[in-house]
Amino acid sequence: MNPFTASVIAVLRTIPEGKVATYGQVARVAGSPRAARQVVRILHAMSGKHGLPWHRVVNAQGEIAIQDDETAQLQRFLLQAEGVTLVDNERRVALERFQAADEELEPLEPEPDAELE
Repeated sequence: MNPFTASVIAVLRTIPEGKVATYGQVARVAGSPRAARQVVRILHAMSGKHGLPWHRVVNAQGEIAIQDDETAQLQRFLLQAEGVTLVDNERRVALERFQAADEELEPLEPEPDAELE
């Protein structure tokens, strides 16, 4: 696993319940501010394997970016179960209220490679 992928996984694990982060924010905190699309790919490929809180990640406008209706509905349900309020026909999170601060997303210690593979 490359270091950026490991860093993204570590950051994703720190998103607090009841908060969200944007793809770009995760990329920035993980050390590569222009890698938001890579964060999308990592989430898609590794959420199940690593038990990542994929539902806590939204796009830069706070919108649920998942195109599949069933999965988008699941994301809405999981966010609402954590107390996150959705607006605009339940497609957008009010980032000013629910976005985690960058400081909340910084892992305390790097994840050992052996645990991530």
